[in-house]
Amino acid sequence: MEGFNGWLYESFNRDFAIRRFCSARVELEQVELEESMNYDMESFCPDDETSSTPHLAASEVDDFVDSFINMDNDVDVDVGDDGDVDDKDDHHNFKKQENYHHFQDETEVFPIANDDFGDDSLMIEGDEMEMSGSCEELGAHELVPSLEEASHGVDQGLHLVHSLLACAEAVGCRDLHLATCMLSQIWASATPLGDSLQRVSYCFATGLKSRLSLLRNVNGNGTITNCTVDVPSIAREEKMEAFQLLYQTTPYIAFGFMAANEAICQAAQGKGSLHIIDLGMKHTLQWPSLIRTLASRPEGPPSLRITALTRNEHLVELEASMKSLVEDASSLGIRIEFRVISEPVTPCLLTPENLNLREGESLYINSIMHLHKYVKESRGSLKAILQAIKKLAPALLTVVEQDANHNGPFFLGRFLESLHYYSAIFDSLEASLPRHSPQRMKIERHHFAEEIQNVVAYEGSDRIERHERADQWRRQLGRAGFQVMGLKCLSQARMMLSVYGSDGYTLGSEKGCLLLGWKGRPLMLASAWQLHNASSS
Repeated sequence: MEGFNGWLYESFNRDFAIRRFCSARVELEQVELEESMNYDMESFCPDDETSSTPHLAASEVDDFVDSFINMDNDVDVDVGDDGDVDDKDDHHNFKKQENYHHFQDETEVFPIANDDFGDDSLMIEGDEMEMSGSCEELGAHELVPSLEEASHGVDQGLHLVHSLLACAEAVGCRDLHLATCMLSQIWASATPLGDSLQRVSYCFATGLKSRLSLLRNVNGNGTITNCTVDVPSIAREEKMEAFQLLYQTTPYIAFGFMAANEAICQAAQGKGSLHIIDLGMKHTLQWPSLIRTLASRPEGPPSLRITALTRNEHLVELEASMKSLVEDASSLGIRIEFRVISEPVTPCLLTPENLNLREGESLYINSIMHLHKYVKESRGSLKAILQAIKKLAPALLTVVEQDANHNGPFFLGRFLESLHYYSAIFDSLEASLPRHSPQRMKIERHHFAEEIQNVVAYEGSDRIERHERADQWRRQLGRAGFQVMGLKCLSQARMMLSVYGSDGYTLGSEKGCLLLGWKGRPLMLASAWQLHNASSS
């Protein structure tokens, strides 16, 4: 990506394409961001002429561009055993993302106070408003170099970035004609078999195409009817295979399993009976290492119960794999009881009666990349889930999530953040797996492409990949009555990363949360939480 980085900065140079697409943005450039974010969800209907899309100041543009430019700059990040990041190169490492995150925080203000809001209809959000004039009339197409220009010494990767941003802005302005034209340029260069940028561009182009098809079904009140998207469906078996391959070839999944298991073992010291409630459990990949650790405890192995809250579609595979796991645990001297509850996770389900909690058990709630599915526009759903978990009085709540801001109310900001995030993911896959690796293709097509599709194309209750950053999780969990329990597994995490043979993975700690990243860009967070005052009670 080095050639791409050079021309990227000069070409954007304070004339970022998206700043020219909607005239309202230029006119409002000096207006306070807080005023522009004071939106009313009822004003999202397309016939509301008072709505406007968020805009980007020149400094914010530079921050975003700089984040791409520095993608290839490896940063030496180390974490001491006390949990502090050993800063090198003048407080860079994960801190180099602060400016970019600051831009995201300002352009996407979440309506936390109104917990009663929650219309599950598929609504086109704030920056989808019809603007005064199409993007094409405003001359937006002139900001994107043609493919012929790109072939004359101009890096094709930059042309893809230009085209993606131009298409995203056209979609935000509802200029369907220009968006379709931009997509045709993107398809000429994006390919699922190319380099990392071409591959991630292909996934985002597919998401934009799907969003366009949904926009064509917008009715008069701003909701989408007949929400069918013409994309190939991915079989459940293909999704599971892709997840297992991701677990085997990268540290992203193993990192979360390791951190959660270490936190559980730490909290379970001296406890003779453990009960783990696994939210959204689809597989048993996390548990063999935990069982081995518990079997080697100096005080002897405990009894263990695992309750899996899952959907019916995972029932058969789970029961088969758990049967094998129970047999392996028995050979190590651990007695395991396993139960599957095939119901969606709701506050009504999370009761002592439904979960069959027993006197004298130490209870642990485990959430691996699942809680973000309950983050809605108002966060009321997540709040209800967390309050229900609190009433169970668990000894520990483990939370592993993607460290990204993919839940902003405005499509453009969400698009920029997700493009930045998944570009880092795909760059790490490029460094880990050969270009024509069948494993890599399955991971990208059957796992990450589906996530990107959901982030980019959908709204309302259909958009479930609402990832958030560590600071938002701290706020939400703190308000629900939890306090972070510092993880003490940094040396294990460093040892785990050394197995993958790449120095691009970076490790950091932020206020009790452990962060795994790629070249300084945080990608995954792991954390453990206790009820406030639990240690003194």
